Amino acid sequence: MGAIERNGYRFEPEYSVINQKGALHVYQNGQFMEEITFSFNGEQPEPEQIEEMVNGYFDKRNEE
Repeated sequence: MGAIERNGYRFEPEYSVINQKGALHVYQNGQFMEEITFSFNGEQPEPEQIEEMVNGYFDKRNEE
């Protein structure tokens, strides 16, 4: 699962199968902005789960 680039942001997922936890690192123009943590089941997070978090990030920013 690779990075997602959208609207000048880069989202880099990382995860631990043993702990069933992951993080989505958010960068804007190469600068780290924040880390979004999550949990998942199975061998890796579902791509749809990552996509929903990216969409949610932009939804949240639009509300501010």
